[in-house]
Amino acid sequence: MKPEITFFPVANGDMTLIKLESERTILIDINIRVPSDDVRDVAADLRKSLKEDDKGRPYVDVMVLSHPDADHCRGFQEHFHTGPLDEYADNTTPKKIVIREMWSSPLVFRRAQRKTHNLVPDAKAWNKEAKRRVGLFRKTGCFGSDGDRIMVIGEDSGGKTDDILAIVAKEGATITQICGTFEPNFSALMLAPMLASNDEEDDILSKNNSSIVMNYSIGAGTNTTAVKFIEAGDAEVAIWERLWDRHAKNLPALEYNLLNTPHHCSWHSFSWDSWSDLGRDAKVSDRARKALSQALPGARIIATSVEIKDDANDPPCYRAKEEYLSIINDDKVKGEFWNTGAYLSRDNQEPLKFEVSAGGMKIVKFAAAVAASSAASGALGATPLFHGGTAS
Repeated sequence: MKPEITFFPVANGDMTLIKLESERTILIDINIRVPSDDVRDVAADLRKSLKEDDKGRPYVDVMVLSHPDADHCRGFQEHFHTGPLDEYADNTTPKKIVIREMWSSPLVFRRAQRKTHNLVPDAKAWNKEAKRRVGLFRKTGCFGSDGDRIMVIGEDSGGKTDDILAIVAKEGATITQICGTFEPNFSALMLAPMLASNDEEDDILSKNNSSIVMNYSIGAGTNTTAVKFIEAGDAEVAIWERLWDRHAKNLPALEYNLLNTPHHCSWHSFSWDSWSDLGRDAKVSDRARKALSQALPGARIIATSVEIKDDANDPPCYRAKEEYLSIINDDKVKGEFWNTGAYLSRDNQEPLKFEVSAGGMKIVKFAAAVAASSAASGALGATPLFHGGTAS
């Protein structure tokens, strides 16, 4: 099959599904809200996209939690199985989704608790399941079977992960396996979380929405890097400054064909200044912007947020959108900007899906999407999709 990358419309939140050429699936974050006239049933969308195992259980091969904020893990307890697979409840409707392998960061959890001192129940459930799987590895020394597997993303502070390094992906590592098997036409470069060199830096990173940041390479056919896709959770300005400091002489680490705007198109990924307080006087961090500007020709930038309006809100921030439009409008890029809150239109939201081929990527049913968007943009107040900074 051709690989696919799908962004689900979940308001200010994240929920992205990668399907690889091998049909392996990687789910990054969830924000599953109660469906209503104004809230799409993204859980149903997700289930339609997943395969079932030989026992009729829907599953994802990998699930990544970028960080434990509610808008990145909402719905976890309700929709996903936790605990050993021999305790799976077959009588639930719909059946819960099995996670064959978790990718989780204890360092991110530690920093989140340090910042908020209170994890939401879904985050606690994820953390409990991650600890169960790590505990199994510590006990047996084995990677385990599907449903018990875990990859720890980033070393924990104080040497807390030194005894499980076989399942730890350190900063700068490239992951090429899924569920213990080498995955052709796929790799994931781990850019963050980063260990701090001192308590002061750790405090800065804790306050700056430390998240898992990955640059996924998704291949098709003979092109092993047809699409480079950066997912960054809620990573804000301090993270991007440090990523630039680390990779300014290794730009391929930061290059992308596809970028999910960090923190739902927040201004705080570009600046230390408050947009709501300073408005146009807020200054952009040059280092952070350089890190976020490594767009390859034809790149797409996606804002997974509510409709972006020209107001004082943040996130999403209209000024941040302007920066991203400036990035893709560069003559060397000539790319596109998409907002899930306005796709197909603000009143008719659907998952935004890209199909990957050896030559790059395209939007599935692109012509229908443009037609629907054009029709919607004729109404007063409707928000068009943006292509290279102009309305479609």
